[in-house]
Amino acid sequence: MEDILLSGGVVVMRTDTLYGLLALASNEQAVKRVYTLKGRDSHKPPIVLVADISQMFDPPDQQTELLLRTVWPGKVSVVVKSLNAPNWITRNGTTVAYRIPNDNRLLKILKKTGPLIAPSANPQSMPPATTIVEAQNYFQGKVDWYEDTGTIKDNTPSSLIRLLADGTIEKIR
Repeated sequence: MEDILLSGGVVVMRTDTLYGLLALASNEQAVKRVYTLKGRDSHKPPIVLVADISQMFDPPDQQTELLLRTVWPGKVSVVVKSLNAPNWITRNGTTVAYRIPNDNRLLKILKKTGPLIAPSANPQSMPPATTIVEAQNYFQGKVDWYEDTGTIKDNTPSSLIRLLADGTIEKIR
């Protein structure tokens, strides 16, 4: 699967929250393909999964890193300012939402591939796929690899918080 991702492919696999539509964050064409598959609003930035803080596009300051270490790994995505992320990730904005998943298999993949975008495996405005069959029905043969790890019983996405300039936290979802 890592080879598929590294070559610009798109895969559906379970993250620590939902089945996701994963692609290499550094590959603009792969990211565009995910947006096309989902029919995703082109202004809506994706969540970026990383294996550790060193994979973030911008190294966090000490205060931010301390906060990140209190919520990761886990089901919390954190929006932070970014000066170095490509605009196909920021969607011409100034922030990136990151998450270090609490899933050992996915962390091993991320260590080999680097950052991956991971929106939920569903077309925009449809419910997230809870099984691989649902994902296959959504995307037909347009995805390069589907990994079946059973039915997801709790299809709650990650919490989403934003770090504000004054050091406070805003809960987005």
